[in-house]
Amino acid sequence: MADFVKKPVVPLPELHPEPQIPADQLFFTEEEKAKIARFKEQYLEPAGAVMKTLWLAQEKFGFLPPEVLQLVADELGIPYAQVYGVATFYTQYYKERKGKYVLDVCTCFTCQVCGGYDILHYLEEKLGIHKGETTPDGLFTLQEVECLGACGSAPVLQVSNGPYVHNLTPEKVDQLLEDLKQGKLPPFVSLTLPQDEAELGGNRRSDAEAVESYQTPPVAHHTR
Repeated sequence: MADFVKKPVVPLPELHPEPQIPADQLFFTEEEKAKIARFKEQYLEPAGAVMKTLWLAQEKFGFLPPEVLQLVADELGIPYAQVYGVATFYTQYYKERKGKYVLDVCTCFTCQVCGGYDILHYLEEKLGIHKGETTPDGLFTLQEVECLGACGSAPVLQVSNGPYVHNLTPEKVDQLLEDLKQGKLPPFVSLTLPQDEAELGGNRRSDAEAVESYQTPPVAHHTR
């Protein structure tokens, strides 16, 4: 037997895991099937619709255990391995049950230099959990993630694959947690760069719920 099978770099999935979604709930409605059929029409091959279908499944079931991946594979008529490969490649697809709100804290290079780890550790202390864990009340899951593509407003976090919170400070984190406990998601913020303000009058998106202007990023504690 190959060494990587005896001693895998990452844990191998169980061959017959215990289902986590009750059998009487494991189905797509006719409306959902029609939506998936429209996804398939947008691509030359059914496999092209796998990401959209996984997203639909995650919104329906909350996460993507193996039985849901099999459901997606069956609906698209593609191999389970193909669906599994896509779902496990992207961190935005949840393979385990998460809290109501998933806090993805960026610790990639820019956020790291600007205090991403400071924010991550602050949240760990505030929530009483470590990264990768969920609070006992099931409200928050804390994750460390790679670049969120908002280096100009570092440090940054994302809430449940949705809105970003820019220019993080401990005070901003405190307010965010209080708002989420009340069921209030952060608004979609249009963040402008200095040249946008000076030359384009802001150049803000028309659908923005709030606006912020560029701020000089902070410096992480460990670099001071």
